[in-house]
Amino acid sequence: MNVILQSTLTCPECGTAKVESMPTNACQYFHECSSCKTLLKPKRGDCCVFCSFGSVPCPPIQEGKRDDCCTR
Repeated sequence: MNVILQSTLTCPECGTAKVESMPTNACQYFHECSSCKTLLKPKRGDCCVFCSFGSVPCPPIQEGKRDDCCTR
């Protein structure tokens, strides 16, 4: 399985979309929108901002390894 390492994050406040690189060894819990400066945090039940606001879920989720870094 090929893991996609880029995801387009879309700010729920202003709609700005930006391609970001995802870390492969950890979930990214926070991301500041480059346009409106809103601090994005995962939605309840999601492990990271990419799973909540990205076009592609984070690498651990893509690989089916939710327990590696995506538990709370």
